[in-house]
Amino acid sequence: QVQLVESGGGLVQAGASLRLSCAASGRTFNRYGMGWFRQTPGKEREFVAAVTWSGGSTNYAGSVKGRFTISRDNAKNTVYLQMNSLKPEDTAVYYCAAGLFTTYDLRPEAYNYWGQGTQVTVSS
Repeated sequence: QVQLVESGGGLVQAGASLRLSCAASGRTFNRYGMGWFRQTPGKEREFVAAVTWSGGSTNYAGSVKGRFTISRDNAKNTVYLQMNSLKPEDTAVYYCAAGLFTTYDLRPEAYNYWGQGTQVTVSS
């Protein structure tokens, strides 16, 4: 069982930066591939970024590539999402997720555990 708690969301202006954190419980954090997803009302959950268990490989949605960076610190059981050059269209609830695979997956249904989400609002 893994519990995930996101933090770091907030209200910022376009062009600003935020760093989201996701703290995981449990001693087997480094066995999980980790992902960040986001969701706005009336839309399906959307893939943002993912990282392998070791942190050695990452994948990004085209809409955030070059602006967002996912990373993880297995010693701290934490995964991060550094978000730069934020745009109003990045406004959403952001969720982190853990999946029992050593690679990464872009599909929400592949993940086993989810956090409660943190709101990110970008004003124009």
